[in-house]
Amino acid sequence: MGMKQAGHIVWDWNGTLFHDTDAVVGATNAAFAEVGIGPLTLERYRELYCVPVIRFQERMMGRRPTDDEFAAMDRVFHAQYTLNSAVCELAEGVEALLGEWSAAGHSQSILSMYPHDSLVPLVRKIGIDTHFLRVEGRTGSLMGGKSEQMVRHLAALAHIDPARTVVIGDAADDAVAAAHVGARAVLYTGGSHSRASLESVGVPVVDTLAEAVAEATRLAA
Repeated sequence: MGMKQAGHIVWDWNGTLFHDTDAVVGATNAAFAEVGIGPLTLERYRELYCVPVIRFQERMMGRRPTDDEFAAMDRVFHAQYTLNSAVCELAEGVEALLGEWSAAGHSQSILSMYPHDSLVPLVRKIGIDTHFLRVEGRTGSLMGGKSEQMVRHLAALAHIDPARTVVIGDAADDAVAAAHVGARAVLYTGGSHSRASLESVGVPVVDTLAEAVAEATRLAA
């Protein structure tokens, strides 16, 4: 089966393949404590979280953070996330799902807003890097977001047909990025957003990655 007949999955990393949602919430609470805001539960975090992150901070603070506040929260978040995520693992069943998708003659890649220089060695250390045609994290600023990143990502995968590509992620911007390049999307409830917020996007929403791959098989057919 040639690549043009095969399906392709573009996986998100944080909150999707990598089950770090509790680490993210813990780091978020540490960051907000810097400006006197009490902790969020996981459920409340999923209800309120949005991108860009400064909009989320505005929701929590009732105003735009100052430059100093933003810098302080950013510093604390990343320091705490580094500590918290050290014990995080892949989401349930990931290794088997990756192997089964590849064995069926399909291809896959990772596209993440996680820094590229941290993502690549982490994927390699976990031992799943051989499943992917390309592992790509964020380089440079966040300007342009995931949609522009998706354009570059698929352009680098010359033989992949966007019409048979499915993006699997845990956030609305994954679906927006997919639509931007003519791909499809499946959103997973195990990450940063509530089911209600994901369902408002208008793409399939699932509770497990096994369901996500089943949907991807259908959409890429």
